[in-house]
Amino acid sequence: MLLNKKIVLFLIFLLSSCSMDVIKRNERGKRPRTAPRQFFNGVKKKVVLLTFFNESPYGGQDLGITATEELRKEMIRSGQYVIEPKLKSLFGSSKEIYSGGGVKLVQMTRKAKSSGINFVVFGRIIDARIREKTDEIGVVRETKSYSEAKVELRVFDINAGKEIFTETIPAYADDNSFKFFISDRESKLEYRRNLLRYVVKIAVRKAVPRLLKVYEKLDWVGRVAKIIGTKIYINAGRRSGINIGDILKVLTEGVEIFDPETGAMIGTSKGELKGTVEIIDFVGQDASVAILHSGGSVHEGDFVQLY
Repeated sequence: MLLNKKIVLFLIFLLSSCSMDVIKRNERGKRPRTAPRQFFNGVKKKVVLLTFFNESPYGGQDLGITATEELRKEMIRSGQYVIEPKLKSLFGSSKEIYSGGGVKLVQMTRKAKSSGINFVVFGRIIDARIREKTDEIGVVRETKSYSEAKVELRVFDINAGKEIFTETIPAYADDNSFKFFISDRESKLEYRRNLLRYVVKIAVRKAVPRLLKVYEKLDWVGRVAKIIGTKIYINAGRRSGINIGDILKVLTEGVEIFDPETGAMIGTSKGELKGTVEIIDFVGQDASVAILHSGGSVHEGDFVQLY
């Protein structure tokens, strides 16, 4: 009898100790994924990403779309940007920007500022090609493929009114594989298209860390969209990373600086500090409500920055 009691007590202890270390699993018996760790806690910069175009004779416009979508995904994954697709129509495509020498970017700067845009990202594929070598003998033939691409990426700073980043990123990829000889032309073309897409994606991924370093050095800039009574409406909110209680500096619009010889605008000076506002509420998809914190004479159109 005593032995049975000891066995029962031992089993109860064993079960209770095991329950403390139970790991919940899903219906497939796997551990649930934890939420990814967030390293960025600042305000997200609003970006317009224009569709890239392909200058090379290979791949067609499909490569331009591939480069644009890959860059968009990588920028969103970083958690530091808000991509504004609806505002692309302000500038057109990357090809239009190149054709006009960038004049349209300068012309649309004021309107882009009022929309809260910080940067315009655009670019092109300068080169994309594939070299292949296939064994001439045998049913199963070894095909060695070598692909390369050069992607040019540019960034225009709306607040400064000038281009701040230009770089050409090369990428290379080898694809050595044994495969049955493909006799139909369509399969060969699809195989080559996939290789070109792949190498273009590599180039874009190499560019993203360089973009992040450039953006980290630049301040986020918002705008006073509307003033109703004592409430000051800012064109950035929860989606952009603004928090209740944030203090923002209010600045006047800077002065546009022109080259005295060419007459071209070369940049915009920093505005003067007018005071500060405090965020008290959110409104809409990406806007916030603030009240005056210090200073005075805040006007619609004034710029705001994190204090």
